[in-house]
Amino acid sequence: MNWNSAGSWQPQDRNQIAQYHFIDVLKKPVEIYVFVDPLCPECWSLEPYLKKLTVEYGRFFTIRPVLSGQLTDLHRDKFERPKKLKDIWEKTAKRTGMSCDGDLWIENPIYYPWLTSIAIKAAELQGKKAGKKFLRKIQELAFLDKQDISSETVLLHCAEAVHLDIEEFRNDLYSKSAKKALQCDLKITKEMEVEYIPTMVFFNESENEEGLKISGIYPYDIYVKVLKQMLQKEPLPAKKPKLLDFLSHYEFVGTKEVAVVYDWTMDKAEKEMKKLQLRQDVEKVPVKFGSFWKYNK
Repeated sequence: MNWNSAGSWQPQDRNQIAQYHFIDVLKKPVEIYVFVDPLCPECWSLEPYLKKLTVEYGRFFTIRPVLSGQLTDLHRDKFERPKKLKDIWEKTAKRTGMSCDGDLWIENPIYYPWLTSIAIKAAELQGKKAGKKFLRKIQELAFLDKQDISSETVLLHCAEAVHLDIEEFRNDLYSKSAKKALQCDLKITKEMEVEYIPTMVFFNESENEEGLKISGIYPYDIYVKVLKQMLQKEPLPAKKPKLLDFLSHYEFVGTKEVAVVYDWTMDKAEKEMKKLQLRQDVEKVPVKFGSFWKYNK
């Protein structure tokens, strides 16, 4: 395995390593604020691009998820809203290749998304890595499993699944610290005038310039172009990990994520995953749109 402690893929080729300065690896000059909401299907569809950026250029940046709070009023318009949300989710799924099961809004609607956001901040109190894992798991439970992710039972199950300290998480869920952390995210969202999610804001920590903001979903090359602009150089992408190493690191991924990271068509990605399925390295998880895959440890 060649993943470093920060979760970035480390190139194996010494010549490749020599092509960027080791100081860059230590200080990670760029910080990317990613403004998201756990119930936003567009944010969910950004995941493949974030994975690819991390695999290829993760040695240069850190990601800071920021909760925008833009979907905290879902209890309004209870009669019309569920069908609208179902349609939005399923259109997004068909367009992006990242499954979103809109039946959630008919079968198991979420009325208290505010608690979900506080839960993510409570998870982050156990470390940035823990917070990111919790956010990803929450998204999986909502978009794929139709779970009410504002339910305390579901939130505790999620915390257990990503190996948080459950008692600590339970206490933090209703603590001032988690609420204050969420208020801090909302303040950052307002100060940076983020009006649409997902939005990514790139900052170069060694420069005093304002960040570069990108709102919405763009082709992958655009993110690379912005990153290189912030770095003021043209770094080479790291060598891609072997597929099995990628899967063992992330443990649960969609066909779309594999396709984007490895520059494959969806058909090619599906075929490669089926080969691993035959070897029992992965288990196929059918979802409403497309497929997800669970790594067999």
